[in-house]
Amino acid sequence: MLSCALEWLGPELMDVVRLFEGADALEILHTCETDGVRFAGVFHVEGREYPYAYEDISRSETEKKSLIKRYAKLALYNILSTIYARKLPWGSLTGIRPTRLAYASLEKTGEFEKFFRTLGVSEENIALTARVLEGQKGIYERREGNCDLFVSLPFCPTKCVYCSFITAPIAATKKFMPAYLSALGEELKAAKPLIKNLRSVYIGGGTPFVLEAEELERVFQAIAPLRGNGCEYTVEAGRPDVFTEEKLDLCKKYGVTRICINAQSFSDRTLAAIGRRHSAEDVIRAFEMARPYGFDTNCDLIAGLTGESLEEFENSVDTAIALSPENITVHTLCLKKGAKLKEETETLSEGGMSAMIAYSREKLSAAGYAPYYLYRQKYMAGAHENVGWTKPDKACVYNVDVMEESADNLAVGANAISKRVFLTEGRIERLASPKDLPTYLAKFPKIIEEKNKLFE
Repeated sequence: MLSCALEWLGPELMDVVRLFEGADALEILHTCETDGVRFAGVFHVEGREYPYAYEDISRSETEKKSLIKRYAKLALYNILSTIYARKLPWGSLTGIRPTRLAYASLEKTGEFEKFFRTLGVSEENIALTARVLEGQKGIYERREGNCDLFVSLPFCPTKCVYCSFITAPIAATKKFMPAYLSALGEELKAAKPLIKNLRSVYIGGGTPFVLEAEELERVFQAIAPLRGNGCEYTVEAGRPDVFTEEKLDLCKKYGVTRICINAQSFSDRTLAAIGRRHSAEDVIRAFEMARPYGFDTNCDLIAGLTGESLEEFENSVDTAIALSPENITVHTLCLKKGAKLKEETETLSEGGMSAMIAYSREKLSAAGYAPYYLYRQKYMAGAHENVGWTKPDKACVYNVDVMEESADNLAVGANAISKRVFLTEGRIERLASPKDLPTYLAKFPKIIEEKNKLFE
């Protein structure tokens, strides 16, 4: 008999509590026990008892622990849903990757819809998940040796209020650039023998286009020997205030196939509020500047930005669709550790988030876009999600591989997280590089050694 005494909630149950605005002020205690076949527990909320029980948890020890956590989270979700008279779009799911659960259920039972309904997921999001799985056909692949390469350039013109990355204004980090590019070159050189089947290359940030053209070319030159198979090649060009034809020329010269223009919003008021130093018209000009090069283009929008109205967000969606990028990702604003917004805000209210998300889904679907990846984060407004939408046959391989963790991710640079996926063992090992630039520069030789051990 496994039992736990009356106790305060652990981290996973607290994740459920945080789904409901104001619930973290409640006094909630929990007790539970299992005989290996049946699992029972009681939640004590503000002095009132809420018992629950589930049968048939006779599995392996690993599966049993997973089921106990899942049932406890579901029971607490149902209790709080009743108290606050509110159903959430993803029910009791708090994980980052709902599609991973769907794939696992499909593998075991041949379906995932019934399982998701049990967890309280809305019919709309069950349908969305099914569309995402359909959109990943022909791309999603779990095969030993598959690998994606991520190159981190953590430099930006300014830091946005919602951003949790280590980026700082380029004026403060420029002094590290020569040493950083040298270290990055050493990491890339050492990475070549570790790569088997390279599926994609992604240069991210930060804002890679904030580098001077000659600095950017050094990065392209260091990557070139690793990309011999002509795979997808993406550069997160970023903001229009650092766009130049010279940098676009370099992308074309070195075989880049896709760029990201991260609009976030097409409201000048919103852009100023989040710390951007450009206008919506500047974003549109960046699209026009890039169009003759023939790159596939990704565009990011964020629902729920500081003070933005439903009408402003709708205009952003409409404008993005009119610009016709191959991919449009609609993010939900979330509070991230290290972001200025989190320092100033304890929680994010639902506000008009549901209406914003519904509008984006309707308009993007009508314009011929289909959802092909989704993921969630903690502390998201309205407990919603981020969804990538694509035109037919234009899905980004890197996004699918990273979100589904279906391939190794060989990552170089500061704040880069490499992942080795052991498919037959069903586990993932991670190796994170230091976040701040001076520490990374001091430790990158050791990082190379550790990465060799991880991937050899």
